[in-house]
Amino acid sequence: MPFVPTFPIRSEADVRRLEETPLEQAFAERSTYDIFCSSARAFGQKTALTFLHSAKPEDGVTRWSYGELLAGIHQTANLLFRIGVQPGDAIGVLLPGCLDYHLALWGGEAAGIVQPLNSLLSEEKLVSLLNAGKAKVLFAWGSDDESGIWSKAMRIRTQVPTLIAVLRVAPVGEATAPALPDGVLDFGELRRHQADDHLVSGRRISGDDIAAYFHTGGTTGAPKLARHSHAAQVFTAWVCVQMQGTLAADVVINGYPLFHVAGVLPGSLTSFAAGSEVVIPTTSLFRNREVLRNYWHLVERYRATAVSAVPTVLAALVDIPVGAADISSLRYCRTGAAPISPDLAARFEALSGVHVHESLGMTEMAGISTITPPGVNAPAGCVGFRLPYTQLRVVALDEHGNPSAREMPPGEQGMVTFQSPNLFSGFLDPRDNVHAFMADGWLATGDLGWLDEQGRLHLSGRSKDLIIRGGHNIDPKVIEDAMAAHPAVQHCAAVGAPDAYAGELPVVFVTLTPGALASEAELLEFVRSRVDEPPARPKSVTVLDAMPMTLVGKIYKPELRQLAAKPGVTP
Repeated sequence: MPFVPTFPIRSEADVRRLEETPLEQAFAERSTYDIFCSSARAFGQKTALTFLHSAKPEDGVTRWSYGELLAGIHQTANLLFRIGVQPGDAIGVLLPGCLDYHLALWGGEAAGIVQPLNSLLSEEKLVSLLNAGKAKVLFAWGSDDESGIWSKAMRIRTQVPTLIAVLRVAPVGEATAPALPDGVLDFGELRRHQADDHLVSGRRISGDDIAAYFHTGGTTGAPKLARHSHAAQVFTAWVCVQMQGTLAADVVINGYPLFHVAGVLPGSLTSFAAGSEVVIPTTSLFRNREVLRNYWHLVERYRATAVSAVPTVLAALVDIPVGAADISSLRYCRTGAAPISPDLAARFEALSGVHVHESLGMTEMAGISTITPPGVNAPAGCVGFRLPYTQLRVVALDEHGNPSAREMPPGEQGMVTFQSPNLFSGFLDPRDNVHAFMADGWLATGDLGWLDEQGRLHLSGRSKDLIIRGGHNIDPKVIEDAMAAHPAVQHCAAVGAPDAYAGELPVVFVTLTPGALASEAELLEFVRSRVDEPPARPKSVTVLDAMPMTLVGKIYKPELRQLAAKPGVTP
């Protein structure tokens, strides 16, 4: 059976009520493959995926039904098996947003261990990741129109000794496939000749089997490979359906990159498990500025019921008038990845009529850790309730900034820690697990926050982002919320600038909304007047042409810290 919400979740008591049913009885699926079999049986010809060929609402699309999606998953898994992939083998995926990505993801998990890759990482890091996973096969986009993927794949394949084949995915609309070098196979052509109604391997997938390696970080330093079990991913899909009330009638425009857990698990697998429709907004997803400019008309065209995007995307959308677009189909907005300012949340609600619900998600918990459900209109910074069958503690930090065993009472800040059914199976390299887990096996998230009397978690930042001025710990979010209230500010971030006397001084970097004018002196006076705590009042404001971002839309603070360390940033 597909996953169906049991009842609306509105409180911690509702979460406990869900837990009255033992977890092993809550759902029967034990693998992501089971989910697609269940959904295909239930929904058959209903649309599962819609791919937009362009950002224009009137332009053509390609649609796959649930039956077609399962058939493609079977063919992909069977092709991988035929060329030698076994359940413990990794399958790299180097693709932009496209329909075939979902065949590589879910067919890859049915055959082996899928390893989605960020195509904008350096070739050196991609080679390092593929070698760390001992990847046996690599899916690669057959063109350089997206991040130069094809040329990059051809160069790195010779540096990964375990690779036996590269599967070339033809770009949308390609008329004639080029001649391919030895060891490079035409995915579309070979897939068509595979059985589409069963797994020829006869594999029986258990919940403990590893489904995927997701890389964390990677912008600086060596990326780490987090292992996800099938059970962890299935739990994420089930719990998101329960907490968000996801229905088969729902439609979501999923603009998250599919190398990231947010786009793959809460963003896609949840929808597939419930029988919803997922819209892929071109190969460039939310990086396509035309998609953002046309977003409200795309909502109208596809009758989208939910908005799911990081705060930086919401910040771009609030500057785009809804105009005559009918967006009355929207009933839910969920954001995560970074804190949202109260001002941005209020502006988005005023524009769209939909309250912004925050969640906490992380790679180490298969994409989701806490959720604010529909109908719970919490303040900005509140990321909602713990998930059913999970445990959440906020603990004090010791003198070295590490989590201790002392649990903090409601209202008092500490580090957020978890135990959960969707906790990852550890990093592939055991050395990376040293700081991930506490002595008792709980996950140490590095997030700072506090619990309110209703059992909701409120985030206040990252422990590593604290600005330490003369021994005084400054939460950058206090400064950022104050700065974001200025009408000319689109994005802002506070970091510590090195200081010989104080250690660090708070400084702010901002970008302005298109067409807005504001001087750095004006912005500094504005923010300082709204920060009550004298040590937290920033020493300078710097206006940037563009804010450094990660590929999932988070503001990239390490680059800002480098800028802050340059002479002339602080007065």
